[in-house]
Amino acid sequence: MNTNMNVTSIADLKNAASAVVELPPFAEGTEFCARLKRPSLMMMVKTGKIPNQLLAYANQLFVKGGVNANDMDAMSGLMEIMEIMCEACFVEPTYQQIKDAGIELTDEQLMFVFNYSQNGVRALSSFRQQQASVISHKDGTRLGSKTE
Repeated sequence: MNTNMNVTSIADLKNAASAVVELPPFAEGTEFCARLKRPSLMMMVKTGKIPNQLLAYANQLFVKGGVNANDMDAMSGLMEIMEIMCEACFVEPTYQQIKDAGIELTDEQLMFVFNYSQNGVRALSSFRQQQASVISHKDGTRLGSKTE
């Protein structure tokens, strides 16, 4: 046990509670950075931010790792949960400010926010690696694929 530990200040806790992260861009060559925080799913359920009718979908998403893409009710529930997660995660700009500006996040951005909410900054490096393997080069080949 480390006996030289100091109590973390409230200011340090506030700074650690959110981070400026770079999200996938809207267009190639542009940058999209925002301050995000990682909300507590349990607290969101407790405070009613995830309505009871969505709890089954939340369980599928958070515990089982996904929903059946052929189940339209499940997909609709998934989108509602993604919206709720964005509301809870975006600090600056807020998700409401993004929507008020008429901006709709891409599926890739929604998944990015979800991954960040569950795993924090450490999830972002694997997310970026996954994206790099599917983004096409200007010549149409996939990254990591062999060209002849």
